[in-house]
Amino acid sequence: MADKNKGSMSLKNILANNAVPIIFIGLSAIAIPISGFSANYLIQEMLTRLARNSFLVLSLLIPILAGMGLNFGMVLGAMAGQIGLIFVTDWAVTGVYGMMLAGLIGTPIAIVLGYICGAVLNRAKGREMVTSYILGFFINGVYQLIVLYTMGRLIPISNPQLVLSRGYGIRNAINLTGVRHVLDNLIPLKIFNNIDVPVATFILIGFFCILIIWFRKTKLGQDMRALGQDMKVAEEAGIPVERTRIIAILISTILACYGQIIFLQNIGTMNTYNSHEQAGMFAIAAILIGGASVSRATITNVFVGVVLFHLMFVVSPMAGKELIGQAQLGEYFRVFVSYGIIALALVLHAWRRMRAKAEARRSLRGEE
Repeated sequence: MADKNKGSMSLKNILANNAVPIIFIGLSAIAIPISGFSANYLIQEMLTRLARNSFLVLSLLIPILAGMGLNFGMVLGAMAGQIGLIFVTDWAVTGVYGMMLAGLIGTPIAIVLGYICGAVLNRAKGREMVTSYILGFFINGVYQLIVLYTMGRLIPISNPQLVLSRGYGIRNAINLTGVRHVLDNLIPLKIFNNIDVPVATFILIGFFCILIIWFRKTKLGQDMRALGQDMKVAEEAGIPVERTRIIAILISTILACYGQIIFLQNIGTMNTYNSHEQAGMFAIAAILIGGASVSRATITNVFVGVVLFHLMFVVSPMAGKELIGQAQLGEYFRVFVSYGIIALALVLHAWRRMRAKAEARRSLRGEE
């Protein structure tokens, strides 16, 4: 009887911890046949989207490890990457060198923004997610001021195709011809029925995953893990809490910069004023759909989340069209999923914290 209860409890725990991925697997199983897409098309789309989005989503792991929750401030790094791409496009630097130069330009900007973000979050301990979200709005305003009013006026931009007709400010859409698919096509490979595999991008993502595994075993990685478990205990153990938290956000912001460059070279065009906002929201939604929580995330959660989230992105418009004759239903579903899953994660996180505190109080009173 005890074994049966134990097995029942473990099954309940598995279902509770993986409820979101299970729901999305079920939805996908229903939507894929309705959409009518072929297996080859879906495999190609998933490979493309895995290569496009994985690096951005992986940049969220370090702050979660350090107990800082979901880094909504990753959009700061995305903005830094976009500024790098604007300059590279203006200077007509193409190919792999163009991507590398964009990364070099974006890195110091990402370091400055990451340090600012980390310093602000140190003054908002326990409220990091909402603070980083609002900080993203503030820095977005600064970014748009620079891009819309200073570029072409104070900051020289020589390419007339980038500048608005008034003579200053960057156009809303930029064609990234010089770096389009540069990384994806660096090592060409076709499998099965003409399915393109972006080998070089996957090699880079794989190297980054190995780096994360190694980093967790270092002294700094262990300090971050200790912070994530209990900040007060970590401080009493002599770990420099505020410095370690700033480093976690710095790493995440720099990686988000590189991730946005990889993302946009795959897309081939850049929405100057909105691309970074979409990248941040979709990356956070993807990792949560993969089974991650505000306090715990793994590399597996990243890849499972990217596949499930973008599989629904691909099939939901066509499934909506087949069901009710309107593909717009799928578009509404995308927005609902993106914001709804984040809201659900935050509610569950608050509920678990309240339950943990209540259990701690009961144990202190000696109650069972």
